[in-house]
Amino acid sequence: MSITETAIASAEAHSAHNYHPLPVVVASAEGAWMTDVEGRRYLDLLAGYSALNFGHGNRRLIDAAKAQLDRVTLTSRAFHHDRFADFCTELAALCGMETVLPMNTGAEAVETAVKTARKWGYRVKGVPDGMAKIIVASDNFHGRTTTIVSFSTDPEARADFGPYTPGFEIVPYGDLTAMREAMTENTVAVLIEPIQGEAGVLVPPAGYLPGVRELTRERNVLFIADEIQSGLGRTGKTFALDHEGVVPDMYVLGKALGGGVVPVSAVVSSADV
Repeated sequence: MSITETAIASAEAHSAHNYHPLPVVVASAEGAWMTDVEGRRYLDLLAGYSALNFGHGNRRLIDAAKAQLDRVTLTSRAFHHDRFADFCTELAALCGMETVLPMNTGAEAVETAVKTARKWGYRVKGVPDGMAKIIVASDNFHGRTTTIVSFSTDPEARADFGPYTPGFEIVPYGDLTAMREAMTENTVAVLIEPIQGEAGVLVPPAGYLPGVRELTRERNVLFIADEIQSGLGRTGKTFALDHEGVVPDMYVLGKALGGGVVPVSAVVSSADV
């Protein structure tokens, strides 16, 4: 067998089959290009599912990561850290917000946004305990945790993972009328992607995102924007919502936030939330 075939056979034999990768075994990468174990070069249009805004092996990022590893490899939140406050301050300013809660993965950040919205609903809006509802869009992709696949409409993502987490209402993406009809006094948030990535890079109709913002304000509901794939410059502006001048109550960020070097995600919101 070739080097590629041997590596793929070993992976197939000893790793769980939760993905179906392309038959390419990457050995190195630089900028927008990857090289496989047999010396073939590929233009990486996947870009780490949007994590690699700066390309592979960006020297400024690598040097900064190495310098930090030489200083401190790990602390817990039991301590303050001399880089933590700067990170939160700068990210909050970038988002025009005040409060940052860093996490590790995008799905973890989405889960955190869900928890935040529910707690806000109970503590601030006065929703009866255990009754909070969050509106999401069909064909969404927010991650693969048990709670998140509970409101997926992708049969492959949901199959064999029930019983599913309750508390979510699914409406068609881009349909403001359906969203309005789904709202009740117990609705605490709307969680959507400004551009649906996994669904096929679906851009919503003009006016939809401003309409969601207006509707959520009108009904005292939080607007959570999952900009994990679309944010941080991926669409030519800092956030996809910027194209229509929309500011949500919460941004959910990830992927490019770590520059393709470390897994970093965050929920960013106003201090009130």
